Amino acid sequence: MSSRRVFRLAMACCVATLLSAIWPATATPPNIVLILTDDLGWGDLACHGNPVIETPSIDQLLDHGAELTRFYVSPVCSPTRASLMTGRYNYRTRVIDTYRGHSMMDTDEVTVAELLRDAGYATGIFGKWHLGDNYPLRPQDQGFDRTVVFHGGGLCQPSDPPENRGVYTNPTLWRNGQQFVADGYCTDVFFNEALAFIRESIRVQQPFFAYVSTNAPHGPYHDVPEQLYKKYKSKDLSQVVQGNEKMIDRTSRTFAMIENIDENVGKLRAQLKELGVAEDTIVIFMSDNGPQDARYVGNRRGVKGQVLEGGVISPFIVEWPGHVRPGHRDDRLAAHIDMLPTLLEIAGGSPPEDLKLDGRSLVPLLTQQNAEWPDRSVVIQSHRGAQPVAGHNMTVIEQQWKLVRASGFGRFQPSDDAPFQLYDVASDPRESNDLSKQQPEVFQRLRQHYGSWFDDVSTTRADNYAPPRMVIGSDQQTVTTLTRQDWQSVGSGWGNQGEWLLRAEAPGVVDVEAIYLKPVEGEATLTLGSTELKQRVDTTTTAVVFRDVAIPVGDFSLRFELAQGDEFLAPYHLRVTKK
Repeated sequence: MSSRRVFRLAMACCVATLLSAIWPATATPPNIVLILTDDLGWGDLACHGNPVIETPSIDQLLDHGAELTRFYVSPVCSPTRASLMTGRYNYRTRVIDTYRGHSMMDTDEVTVAELLRDAGYATGIFGKWHLGDNYPLRPQDQGFDRTVVFHGGGLCQPSDPPENRGVYTNPTLWRNGQQFVADGYCTDVFFNEALAFIRESIRVQQPFFAYVSTNAPHGPYHDVPEQLYKKYKSKDLSQVVQGNEKMIDRTSRTFAMIENIDENVGKLRAQLKELGVAEDTIVIFMSDNGPQDARYVGNRRGVKGQVLEGGVISPFIVEWPGHVRPGHRDDRLAAHIDMLPTLLEIAGGSPPEDLKLDGRSLVPLLTQQNAEWPDRSVVIQSHRGAQPVAGHNMTVIEQQWKLVRASGFGRFQPSDDAPFQLYDVASDPRESNDLSKQQPEVFQRLRQHYGSWFDDVSTTRADNYAPPRMVIGSDQQTVTTLTRQDWQSVGSGWGNQGEWLLRAEAPGVVDVEAIYLKPVEGEATLTLGSTELKQRVDTTTTAVVFRDVAIPVGDFSLRFELAQGDEFLAPYHLRVTKK
C-alpha cells in the first residue's frame, strides 16, 4: 500500500472520529452547498450597490445570512480553486496557471471533498473543476462521488469535444466520466443536476456537500439567456462600464448570465425549503476572481488578472440558519485558503494534525459578533508561465496594509519599471495613494514577509513546479483525451506545438487517434518516449490513427504532429484508448 494511501486512510479515520464525537448517532451534520461563480465581480450584485443589475435571490441570501466583506481570492480561476479545495496556497499544489499543463493539481493534495466523503458526506461537483481532466486528476479521483462537469477551463475552449459546437445551451458534459449532451442552458443544467443529487442524498439520509461551480458569467458571450439579454440591452449601462461605451453589449450579455445565476440560487433555496432541509443546510456564495471586464466594483479598482482590490476580492455570503445572525457583517481578513478548515468545522470536525494548512476556519467570524481574530498576512500571486517569478504580479495583504506589485498577469516576467507600492487599504481601498516612501518600515517588513513566503511555498516539494503526469493505459480510464489545456507547448496563447507528460503504471498497448477539425493529409509522426512512429496519410481525413502502440512503464512524453506542406499541424485532440 502506498504511503499516500496510508496517509489518506489515517486522515479519514481521524476526521470520521472527530465528526462522530460532535455529531452523535441521533444527529446529522449540516448539509453544505457551495456556489462558486466564474468571473463575477464583487460589484456585480444589486446588494453591493450595482445600480443596474437585478439579483433579488442573492440579495435575499444576504438578508438572511452573513457576509465577510474582505474575502480574497486569486486574480484567476485555477489558483483559487486549488486553494479552495486544499486549504493551501496554490503554489504548494503545482497549480500555477490556468492552461498549458500548469492547471493540474498534484494528487498528493488532500481535498475537502475527500475529507468530507470519508466522514460520511455524499459529495458532488456540478460545473467547473479546472484542476485536471484525466486520471488521476479528475474530480472523481479527488473525493467527489457524483461529477457533472465540462473539461478544461470553460465551455467553448480547446478541451471541448468537437461535437459541442461552441455552445452554452445543450452543452456536451461528462457525468461520472461518461460523455453526454445536456438539455438546457449550462447554468440551469448544473443547478438541476445538483438538486437531483441533493434529493438522492436526502432519500438515503446522507448529509451532502454540493459544489456548484458555474461556467457563467465567463465568456464567450454569443450564447446567453435571450430574454435577460434583451432586458439589459434596453437598460442604461453607461454608469457601470466605466466610460467604455463599446462594452455595453458585452456587459448586457454578462449581466444576463448573472441574473440567470440569481434565478437558480432562488430556485435552489426554494427547493431546500420544500424538501425540508433548509434549516439544516448552509449555503455559501462566492466567486473565483474579479470581473473579466472593467465595470462597477464599488469603491475599488481592478479587474480579473490584476492584484488590485477589484481583481482579488470576492463576494462571500453565507446563510446558516440557527448559527449565523441575519445581517451580520465582518471586515476582518479572510481568503480562499480558509475554505477547507471552515467547511470541516461546519461539518463538526477539524483538520488532521498531519495536514499542513495555510488557512484557518472562518466560523468564528461568521457566528460571533466580535470574534477573536489574530492579525495575519495573506499572499496572492498569479501570472502566466511555467515557473513563478519572485515578486511578479503579487500582493501581501494585511488588515490595514497592502503591498502590491501590479506587474501584469499576462507577462512571463515583470517589466523592470514595475514598482512595489504600499497602500493603506483600510482607508484607501482604491489604492490611489502609494505610501511606500512615507512608511518605509512597513514597506520593508511586507517585502521581507513576501520573500519568506515565496521561499516556503516554492520548496513544498523537491520538484515543486513540475506538472503532474496524466496516467494512460489504466483500467480507471480506458480512453484518455489529451488536449491543449494540458500540453507543454510553445508559441503564444494555447500554443501551436507541444507535448503531453504521461505515465504508465504497467506495460500495455493502446491506439492513438489524432483528431483534427479540418481534413488533413501528409506525414504523421507520433513520438512516445524514445519511440518514433511515422505514417503516410494520403487521403484527406479528420482522424489519423496509430494502432497497437506499445507504451513503456514509467514517465515519458507524447507528441504528435502532421507535416502538411511547409506546416506542422498539431491535432485538436489526441485520444489514447487502452486495448
